[in-house]
Amino acid sequence: MHIVKHNAATPEQSLDMLPQLAPGLDALADWRLALERDLGALEGYLADSDLLAPAAAATCRALRQRLTSDKLVVAFVAEFSRGKSELINAIFFADSGRRILPATPGRTTMCPVELCWDGEELPTLDLLPIDTRQDGGTLAEWRDRREQWQRVQLDPDDADGLAAALAQVTQVRKVTREYAKALSLWSDEQPSENPPVGEDGLVEVPAWRHAIINFPHPLLQRGLVVVDTPGLNAIGAEPELTLGLLPSAHAALFVLGADTGVTKSDLEVWTDHLGGQGLSCFVVLNKMDTLADPLATPEEQAQAVERQCQTTASTLGIPRQRVFPVSARQALAARLMGDAPALAASRLPELEAALNADLLPQRQRVLATAVISGVASMLESSTRRLRDQRRANADQMLELRGLRGKSAGRVATMLERVGQEQAELEECANRLKAMRLVHAKMNRAAMQCLESDRIRESVLKMQESISSGWFNLGARTAFAKMCTQLRELLDNAQKQVQEVNQMLQALFNQLNSEFAFTLGLTSAPDLGQFKRELELIERSYNRYFSVTRAMRLNSPAYSEQFQRMLVSKLRVVFENASNEIESWNQLATQQIDGQFKERRHSFKRRRESLERIQQATDGLEQRLAEVEVHDARLLEQLDRAQLLAAELRGRAERGPVMDWPQAEPTAA
Repeated sequence: MHIVKHNAATPEQSLDMLPQLAPGLDALADWRLALERDLGALEGYLADSDLLAPAAAATCRALRQRLTSDKLVVAFVAEFSRGKSELINAIFFADSGRRILPATPGRTTMCPVELCWDGEELPTLDLLPIDTRQDGGTLAEWRDRREQWQRVQLDPDDADGLAAALAQVTQVRKVTREYAKALSLWSDEQPSENPPVGEDGLVEVPAWRHAIINFPHPLLQRGLVVVDTPGLNAIGAEPELTLGLLPSAHAALFVLGADTGVTKSDLEVWTDHLGGQGLSCFVVLNKMDTLADPLATPEEQAQAVERQCQTTASTLGIPRQRVFPVSARQALAARLMGDAPALAASRLPELEAALNADLLPQRQRVLATAVISGVASMLESSTRRLRDQRRANADQMLELRGLRGKSAGRVATMLERVGQEQAELEECANRLKAMRLVHAKMNRAAMQCLESDRIRESVLKMQESISSGWFNLGARTAFAKMCTQLRELLDNAQKQVQEVNQMLQALFNQLNSEFAFTLGLTSAPDLGQFKRELELIERSYNRYFSVTRAMRLNSPAYSEQFQRMLVSKLRVVFENASNEIESWNQLATQQIDGQFKERRHSFKRRRESLERIQQATDGLEQRLAEVEVHDARLLEQLDRAQLLAAELRGRAERGPVMDWPQAEPTAA
């Protein structure tokens, strides 16, 4: 993957004019790629040394893929006309020399917009027509059907053309009320949330349902993804925003107007979609310049801003330090003109410093933990494999040294004993075959609890119990009952996994005792994390059973989309749980197969060695020397593998080469 570093400051543009996230993302990306290279070197060395088990290879590939494709997702959430797009321009795109996202009056973003970069695609703007809301299907499903999107090619070197192309996200359409209802964008029960109606009686709706901008901006190339969401109506009309995009973001910037503070609709957005979701939320009081009073002293103006911040924090129930007064318009103009004092006055650098302090170290810790855990697993697997080979070598050297000065009859006796041990190992193979059948049966019982049919059955039962419509007194109870049933499925799967764990542990102990295997069973999967994910989905969906929100669910089109999204989210949770169980079982099976194969090879080598000794009197010392050399080489391989792993762990623990300030506590 080719990555372009963030542009260096020109003589006319000092370093303090650049976005503060730029050097942090540069350092984080360099660190990720360095870890990926180190992992590749460790994987290559272990493979060349025949110490890389299939499960360890799969772990390494997954880690390397995660390091190269890891994204930092920042969502901007606000009601209409809060200056959200201007804030995005000021933080991320001021180096283009002009506004990129439309942010002028009357040109508001009408659909969710994702800004990202995929180096395997051309720079494009992909627009999903609003009509797809009638066809069902979640946004995740539509992503795989890009032929249905309208694609606009972008020229990264043409800032004016880029801005003109991106202005399409503000487009609207005029449709009849009936068609707006079919799109779930009109509700007779909630007239206050309906879009405007023209003199011709037509309803104004967004032209697009979703937009993806694939653009090679340096920050996006370094793994940043910016999600720009429209106002409350659009968020409420698209469940996947609440249940997909926002929960997957690493941070959310909730943008308010400093002149209005927290309005009723702002509070609804916060309560319904942000507060209590576990996101790292930053509240931005934008348009701070509107509080300027020419008749007030600077101290009085500062006090007015601070009062607004305190009131906002109190209303939202968050610490004051999570509220940042900013003037995005002033900051963008300052960066475009290279005016450092004006940029400082906009107070945008304070918000950027907080993002730096909170997001980047947090992402580094998550990735470092994954890498350190993965390397430990790889090294444990390889070390166990190497120990098996050294134990076989030790057995051979003991036998060979015991044969010094012995007669040909003694060698024949040793050959006979090796043959007996081989026969016993083959008998063990037959027992293992029977145990595999038992293991497979027990594993199927666990996997059956997590099949997608179980999810569909639970959702169908819920639908049957609320057949009179989602908006009834029993809907919330039926939904809660369904969630309880799904948790019970996870509990049953966990019980089955524990039984498999006990069976495998007994088998491993038996093989280790009777055949000197060195099998070690890793901890059984803990499905508690998937229960927590299920609880998060339950909390998110429960918001839709309030009196105001539940009315939407009586719309057939919206109800169908709501249910499809629910099934899609639940399927992901259960598939991930199923994959974790399957990976754990495969690791145990591969470990048995690997050691059994190595034991067979060991017997073969011993037999060949003894047969050569039988044929040549000088073969004993020669073979003994060969085994000793092979054992010394294994020790060298172990030392080298441990050195590579230690260097990799050290890089992961040190993190990027950059000093970050300590993050403030994140609001709940």
